[in-house]
Amino acid sequence: MNSNDLWILLTGALVAGACGLLGSFLVLRRMAMIGDAISHSVLPGIVIAFLISGSRDSVAMLFGAAVIGLVTVFLIQLFQQGGVQSDASIGVVFTALFSVGVLLVSMFTSKVDLDLDCVLYGEIAFVSLDTVGWLGLDIPKAVWMVGTVLLLSAVVLGLFYKQFKLCAFDPAMAAAVGIPVALFHYLLMGLVSVTTVASFESVGAILVVGMLIVPAATAYLLTERLGIMILYSVLIGVASSAIGYFIADAMDASIAGCMVTVAGALFVLAFLFSPSHGVVRKLLRQRRSRVAV
Repeated sequence: MNSNDLWILLTGALVAGACGLLGSFLVLRRMAMIGDAISHSVLPGIVIAFLISGSRDSVAMLFGAAVIGLVTVFLIQLFQQGGVQSDASIGVVFTALFSVGVLLVSMFTSKVDLDLDCVLYGEIAFVSLDTVGWLGLDIPKAVWMVGTVLLLSAVVLGLFYKQFKLCAFDPAMAAAVGIPVALFHYLLMGLVSVTTVASFESVGAILVVGMLIVPAATAYLLTERLGIMILYSVLIGVASSAIGYFIADAMDASIAGCMVTVAGALFVLAFLFSPSHGVVRKLLRQRRSRVAV
């Protein structure tokens, strides 16, 4: 195993950790597809940042993407408060903003290497090609960026864990005891936006969206305690990224695709054999009930 393999594994683990921390809250709040919405709706922010700065510098583009990501969250919440269903709000906002981004790309950047593959679909296999020097080491920029947002999310969730927990399970109760529910909603969505934007440029939107949803959904089937669910979500994501990488290396296949496929396989196993929610367990209970009758 060479250094490139280690950097890919580390990047995948960091993405899984950052997404696992937040994905559990998204699944509980039935907002699992918010990551997919953000990963597509940020396209106009990337293009506008390029038009203003005149360069493809990643910092400027990520700032533009993060701003539009927060705008996406605000619009989705605004439509929901106006009576539009959650899934409809997400669908309307991200398709509209993504379409605006496609128009901007075709109108103003047709002669620049700023196509959809360039700005939306990174490749985790290439993370070691873009490095930053530190103490004599060349550390991939993706490791710095994803590691930073992971640390930020861990600190914020650690400081306000009880508030986030109560807002996820019972927003009415949280408001009754004086917790600013809207503030913590936007804080959580802001963390999701920053994490999504910081991750997808380097590792690809497919991996980010998959790690936000699938490990958390798997953990949801395995436990009814939020703290354990978050831990399981992170561990399942890290295991999926590691196993998926070795499978991709052996099969010469897409790394991100294999990582998410492994996560999906683990979800199927949990769906079938979960102690409390598993299909097999439910069938056995039904069979025992019929035998007893």
